[in-house]
Amino acid sequence: MKPFLLLATRAEDIPADEEYQLFLTYSGLRAEQLVRVRLESGPMPEFDLDELSGIFVGGGPFNASDPPEKKSAVQHRVEAEFQRLLDEVVARDFPFLGACYGIGTLGIHQGAVIDDTYREPISVVEVTRTEAGRADPLLAALPDTFAAFVGHKEAVSRLPESATLLATGEACPVQMFRVGRNVYATQFHPELDVDGITTRIHAYADYGYFARHELELTLDAVRRLRVAHTGRILRAFVECYAR
Repeated sequence: MKPFLLLATRAEDIPADEEYQLFLTYSGLRAEQLVRVRLESGPMPEFDLDELSGIFVGGGPFNASDPPEKKSAVQHRVEAEFQRLLDEVVARDFPFLGACYGIGTLGIHQGAVIDDTYREPISVVEVTRTEAGRADPLLAALPDTFAAFVGHKEAVSRLPESATLLATGEACPVQMFRVGRNVYATQFHPELDVDGITTRIHAYADYGYFARHELELTLDAVRRLRVAHTGRILRAFVECYAR
């Protein structure tokens, strides 16, 4: 099988390594089948898409909607690299699934409006499939409404015409969309479980997702609903596109 690729942007080793393990667990891939590239540590290599089965993008602390002067040199580089990669991915309709940060990168590439209108605190929310989502192979095995982990300072407030809305939420209307037939992005984290999000809560306690005195409240918030279905999205992506 040609490998899948995970493009990551987390600079902190513990959550970065756990993210990789979570993608392995829920995708069903072995380590040799999922190549990880940590973009925060160096330039994106040149990829031959013909030698890959598909691309995953993990989450991270970068915000696409931050003003340019607030972005680090690393963030500017990573954003430019993603735009070049997405030029080819979208043109070829190549299998791509971006989680959280991935929705910002794909959204910006397609002309979506990304801002803080629909930001969500770190928590568990209910996500509902649209009619198009019910017909989509990545969501076919999920119930119409399912629980998912979120936590983001920005979100899509207006989808471009090129995007098909697949899942929505009460506080954040765009939770998942597709471009073409094979290019996907989710606002929620399909790779996360309770242990994984607990690690991230501690790792990013000073990143502005919540106040320091809200740590215990945030830990309680991610346990209010059982998240049991979202990992199937990663498995379905692999089943659809492994070659």
